[in-house]
Amino acid sequence: MQEPIDIFFEKLDEPYRSCLLFLRQFILEYSSDITESRKFNTPFYYFKKKWLGFISYDPKTKIIYIAFANGYLMKHSKLISEGRKKQKIIYIDPQKNIDVKSLKAILKEACQLYN
Repeated sequence: MQEPIDIFFEKLDEPYRSCLLFLRQFILEYSSDITESRKFNTPFYYFKKKWLGFISYDPKTKIIYIAFANGYLMKHSKLISEGRKKQKIIYIDPQKNIDVKSLKAILKEACQLYN
């Protein structure tokens, strides 16, 4: 039996499915302390059982971004708040190569908030 979170990804069209599956794998493989669940039809991620962030995909606008729960405490230049008080996000373009170096640095900074 498939997990509901797997169904979320399988329903997507390409190139969004591949992009989101890559992001999912990248986040989960970053640390064994990161776990995943599905809330509000969205993949949520936790570091040591504390909310780390989520991946957002809007099928109407085709916009993908990763939101970080305590982003307001983070300083990475690729993160933006866009009026959010606590979260910061990074947009991901599925038509381009993902900046893995920046994403890794952002995940490191996000996880360090909980150490």
